[in-house]
Amino acid sequence: MANSTVLTGTRSPGGDEKQTNPQGNGPKRGREGNSARGSDFSELSRRISDAGLLRRRPLYYTVRFTTVGLALAGSVAAFLVLGDSWGQLFVAAALAVVFGQLGLAAHDLAHRQVFSRRRPSEIGGLVVADVLLGMSYGWWMNKHTRHHANPNHENKDPDVAPDIIVWSRSQARRARGPARFIGKHQAALFFPLLTLEGLNLSVSSFKALRSLSMKRPVLEGTLLVAHFAVYFGGLFTLLSPGKALAFIAVHQGLFGLYLGSVFAPNHKGMPMIEEGSEPDFLRRQVLTSRNVDGGVLTDVFMGGLNYQIEHHLFPSMPTPALAKAQVITERYCAELGIPYCRSGLVASHRTALRHLRQVGEPLRAAGR
Repeated sequence: MANSTVLTGTRSPGGDEKQTNPQGNGPKRGREGNSARGSDFSELSRRISDAGLLRRRPLYYTVRFTTVGLALAGSVAAFLVLGDSWGQLFVAAALAVVFGQLGLAAHDLAHRQVFSRRRPSEIGGLVVADVLLGMSYGWWMNKHTRHHANPNHENKDPDVAPDIIVWSRSQARRARGPARFIGKHQAALFFPLLTLEGLNLSVSSFKALRSLSMKRPVLEGTLLVAHFAVYFGGLFTLLSPGKALAFIAVHQGLFGLYLGSVFAPNHKGMPMIEEGSEPDFLRRQVLTSRNVDGGVLTDVFMGGLNYQIEHHLFPSMPTPALAKAQVITERYCAELGIPYCRSGLVASHRTALRHLRQVGEPLRAAGR
């Protein structure tokens, strides 16, 4: 594999993934060292720009956000009409999908895919994330920016920082407490744990309000409190306690599962970057990311994040341009001999679960 000296991991396609890696074919730009490689991304950026793929798409986002807004309004209306009924669990399931789409909308706003200017992007992000989702926009944006800068870097990417799940064998060897127990069985527990992700985002948001990195802790704290006052107030006012708790379990559980199913296929099971290694920007983003093949339904379900390689290379690129950028980027990577990974949705989850099982091996071995 190209760049194998700077990347480690357990990516073993086993027929599940398609990799474009024509070693020896095409021009060999960037093979002599990082100084030469520095120009590789510039050339790709020029091709993308010449194709007009970085232009804003106001009509697309108007239609998309209006559709999500109508779905949210419809879910709230159904909730009010049904009253104290177990049929509310169907509303909870529908609302989980709507919340997932709101999360994807907040993501696009944070990357300035919708607006080119910071202020409207920030206002939109605060409304969608804090007010509608109950998640801190400032906290999440800070976390996600660090992920984009160093994807799959064990010490710099917060998305692979050891918590209750370990992402590398070195993390597994250092695991203590609950992480040590869960790490042994994390492949089997991964999807059940995802049902807690929605609640985890909200809890982490409140914790982050005390962080010095938060720019507007008072504003965001007020918006978060307002969200949950309306959320819990509405549930426990209209529903009996048992039905309200069941609604929360179904809504938050499926919401977390939805988000995890969108974000997990993109990097999990791809190579990890070693401390001290400095692959150039193009290779750092391409080699640690995976695209998910599918059709229109996959594009809608994942909000364009199925084109993860192109999204990491051009974070501000509007969602509808990513498919065309994928063709250009894959062809360019083939010219350079850079492995370009694509997989189906189910196969990508299978690879991620296989990776989780492999990195947990030291914990299982220690318990024998």
